[in-house]
Amino acid sequence: ALEKLRKEKGMYMQWANGNSELDRLRRFCVAYEFVQAEKIRDAAVSGVEQIKFKITELDDNTEMLRVEINEMEKKISTLNAEKEATLGGEIKSLSEKVDVLSRDLVKETSVLKNHEESLKTEKKAAQKILKSIEGTKRSIQERESAVKKSEDGAADLKTRAEDLSKSLEELEKEYQGVVARRAQLKSKHQEAAAVENELKAKQRDVENVTKALRSVTYEEDQMEALQKEQSEYLDLVQKLKDEIRFLSGQLANVHFTYRDPVKNFDRSKVKGVVAKLIKVKDSSVMTALEVAAGGKLFNVVVDTENTGKQLLQGGDLRRRVTIIPLNKIQSHIVPPRVQQAASRLVGEGNAKLALSLVGYDEEVKTAMAFVFGSTFVCKSIDAAKEIRTPSVTLEGDFFQPSGLLTGGSRRGGGDLLRQLHELSEAESKLLIHQQRLSEVEVKITLLPLQKKFMDLKSQLEIKSYDLSLFQKRAEQQELEQAKHEVKDKQLLFENCVATVSSLEKSIKKHGNERESRLKDIDKKIKMAKAQMQAALKDLKGHENERERLVMEKEAAIQELASLENQLASIESQIKGLTEEARLLTAKVSSIKKEFDLAKSELNLSRSKMKECDAQINSIIKEQAKLQQMLSDTNVDKKRMENEVKRMEMDQKDCALKVDKLLEKHSWIGAEKQLFGKSGTDYDFARPNKSREDFEKLQAEQSGLEKRVNKKVMAMFEKAEDEYKDLVSRKNIIENDKSKIKKVIEELDEKKKETLKHTWEKVNKDFGSIFSTLLPGTMAKLEPPEGSSLDGLEVRVAFGSVWKQSLSELSGGQRSLLALSLILALLLFKPAPLYILDEVDAALDLSHTQNIGRMIKPQSQFIVVSLKEGMFNNANVLFRTKFVDGVSTVQRTVASK
Repeated sequence: ALEKLRKEKGMYMQWANGNSELDRLRRFCVAYEFVQAEKIRDAAVSGVEQIKFKITELDDNTEMLRVEINEMEKKISTLNAEKEATLGGEIKSLSEKVDVLSRDLVKETSVLKNHEESLKTEKKAAQKILKSIEGTKRSIQERESAVKKSEDGAADLKTRAEDLSKSLEELEKEYQGVVARRAQLKSKHQEAAAVENELKAKQRDVENVTKALRSVTYEEDQMEALQKEQSEYLDLVQKLKDEIRFLSGQLANVHFTYRDPVKNFDRSKVKGVVAKLIKVKDSSVMTALEVAAGGKLFNVVVDTENTGKQLLQGGDLRRRVTIIPLNKIQSHIVPPRVQQAASRLVGEGNAKLALSLVGYDEEVKTAMAFVFGSTFVCKSIDAAKEIRTPSVTLEGDFFQPSGLLTGGSRRGGGDLLRQLHELSEAESKLLIHQQRLSEVEVKITLLPLQKKFMDLKSQLEIKSYDLSLFQKRAEQQELEQAKHEVKDKQLLFENCVATVSSLEKSIKKHGNERESRLKDIDKKIKMAKAQMQAALKDLKGHENERERLVMEKEAAIQELASLENQLASIESQIKGLTEEARLLTAKVSSIKKEFDLAKSELNLSRSKMKECDAQINSIIKEQAKLQQMLSDTNVDKKRMENEVKRMEMDQKDCALKVDKLLEKHSWIGAEKQLFGKSGTDYDFARPNKSREDFEKLQAEQSGLEKRVNKKVMAMFEKAEDEYKDLVSRKNIIENDKSKIKKVIEELDEKKKETLKHTWEKVNKDFGSIFSTLLPGTMAKLEPPEGSSLDGLEVRVAFGSVWKQSLSELSGGQRSLLALSLILALLLFKPAPLYILDEVDAALDLSHTQNIGRMIKPQSQFIVVSLKEGMFNNANVLFRTKFVDGVSTVQRTVASK
């Protein structure tokens, strides 16, 4: 504070010196202003007289110009009156006449053109119809000649076909006779050969079908197995689709839908929701990971912040979302050093970084580090407490380094990640089953082979059955025939032997002749049949051609009649249009003559009016020049008048200013003779610099005046005296402080000795009482490791095994432990009164009696109990019960 006052004293001295300099510069500026005002006042008088003389000259020139302008105005009025009187009405009537004729001419001309174009169109149509009629007539004549030729050719073919039919019948009769004779000789031989050939053919058919059946790469019952497998896969695929649809409905918040914000938007830039980008490696940590990530699971990952802006502005998002741009997000991963220290502290595998428990693609690594990189997942609450980093237990309890704990019931904890995991597994299963289904469907494309196989199989069975039947039938027939023939041949053998040789000779001789004749007849029959078929074919073609030509002829005749009707109507239209065009041409020519005559008269009147207008315009131009000169003169006069007023105002202002300065600053009259003289304070050699110095110093002084303390001189002296007094007091306080510290140290030593004595006594009694109440046990109070008597822990041993936590004890054991500690404290320093509320609730009868006997000879106890073993040892007993719906209290004093 003293140093501050010294600074304020320096500022005060600076401000006082500046005030004197400011007063000197202020007088300089006032003197300079006074001298300048006197000069302006004296110069304004002569300037006003000169400007007033100039204003008088301008008034004379203005009057002359006004006279000339009035004369020109009269002349223009006279010319306009003459023009309107002579030419106005005539031009107006001629203009109206020309407009009416022009409209009529355009209207009639357009009508005439339309009629001429219609006439040309109708003539062209008539010419086309004439050409079509000529072509149709030629076509009819050609078709008539073609029909005639076709009829002549058909008659020749009919005659030829009849001749061929007769010759064919004769040849067939002859051939049948030869064949009948030949058939009698070879019937038996042919029957046997036919049977043998048919048997061989059936055997060949069976062999062919068997080979074809073997060549088909198809196993029997294969299609049924494939169809069964296909139906099973279809059922599985449908079930998985239903499951995926159900899970997708439950995970509606995880789905991120958007519209392309720009045209041709690359959707690969949007990676998706965080929850769908991860794969949990261990299902037991799903609850912990869901708590560690929190709301970040629903964040959307994109490649850059520009993509995020586009989605927010034009993506048509249906809900609010938080976007993580991969190029901007800053992740804070727990350093490896801290991870190793945590593993050493709580044991390997008891604490893992959440990021290491999820799988993800490398491109979204920074986003995953942002979500999971700063949290540990611990297997137990004790491990989470030991780590000085945000930690989550497997049950979902969250521990912050600041000491904040979040836990309790997590109904449905981990459901989101579990459902996502189920959805992912269902989708992968669906993909696998769909692939297998497609493979089965590819195999089912062997369906045509199945049909072929079944057809061949049925053919084989049918042909095998036919073959067996034929063989049986043939064997039976041959056997019966053989029996009959044996009997007949035995009777006729002797008769036939004699004639066999002669018959063989005759058969050979006649056989050769018959064969050659039969071949000739067969050739003739085939030739006749071929000629007959060709003739019939030609005859049918001629008939079809004739029918076609007749139909075309009838169509051409109908078309000819239609064209003739059209031609007649068009010729009538052409006559009417020609007459209308002739009348319109005459009307247009008469209108055009009238229009040309009226237009020539209008042009003549307009040329006369132009000459009159030119004369008027020249006068108007001269009048405009004079008007401009008059307005310029008025402007100059107005400017001079304003200048006179301004100079008069300046003269008055300067005179008033001089008077005010003399009145305000009385020193001006005494020092006026020094104004402007060199070597004095009023040297006006550099007035601008002096004014700048004045303004600068004034600004500095105004700033100092706000900060300066005008009472600082008196305050500084007073503060200096107070400082000396405080220094002496400080020395006294420091001496007192050293004495107080010494007393505190002595008291601390006494306190520690007292606490140690109390601890030893209470610890001894505590162990003794607890081992008495619960034989075979030990109890003690000891400070935690590495600390003094700032706090004590309760340790219990059963046998020689010390328990790590009191939570391992039963309820009754904890009650006995608490009572033992209370009684130990009672033995050290009894309290006047103790109140115990159902401390024996978890104890059995023997322990309750022991407690009752133990506390009876001590201080006063008020005990609430429901057990006989406790209130049997009481001096005074108060019992409560309901009597007629009212709670009553009964007091009983125990006998001594």
